Amino acid sequence: MKPHEFWQTIHPAGAFPEIGPHQGFYPARLKDGRQLRLPIRPLSDGVHALASLIINQASFEVIDVLAGQLADELRGDDIEIIVGLPTLGLTLAAEVARKLGHARYVPCGNSRKFWYRDELSVPISSITTPDQVKRLYLDPRMVPLIEGRRIALIDDVLSSGTSIAAGLALLQKTGCEPVAIGAAMLQTRRWEEVLNALDAQWTSRVRGVLQTPFLRRVANDAWM
Repeated sequence: MKPHEFWQTIHPAGAFPEIGPHQGFYPARLKDGRQLRLPIRPLSDGVHALASLIINQASFEVIDVLAGQLADELRGDDIEIIVGLPTLGLTLAAEVARKLGHARYVPCGNSRKFWYRDELSVPISSITTPDQVKRLYLDPRMVPLIEGRRIALIDDVLSSGTSIAAGLALLQKTGCEPVAIGAAMLQTRRWEEVLNALDAQWTSRVRGVLQTPFLRRVANDAWM
């Protein structure tokens, strides 16, 4: 596949073998059995790799399906407001909120506006930008929208768990605690260690659509 062709099409169930070795892409399975081809990104050690999802490069069809299936996963949690994490999590959070019939959602941000307060911010980093430590902010004017509400904290991908941990820390500063954590993709299970270190309850509150494994090179361009 050409790089721009990823994340554009939902394929029928069984279109690609799920048992490797995989070459070029990993066929992630959606909740209804259909498949989405994700590019394999080798890590710097040259031995391991991850399946990648960049949701704001996906087709509207793919975003619609991922948001719809995540909304379905969240319905049993009686969510009243969605809080989205930047940057890519905002694309998903807005669509999930719409699928749940909400009129709006609450976006967090990495850019400090002059009316923001430093006490409503926490440091944040991610697996895609490991050398950049930014700050995660919540607009003080948004706090009344989440106080006393049943919150779902949404990101596009759960990978290392550091972004979600930062989101939880930020919400804690407002006295709020989400009843659910949602993501389009649960990338490996490394995030469990970070969430369990905070509180074992968090892993049971995670909702996802796709689950992808930690891949290991078995040949020049083949991964298991």
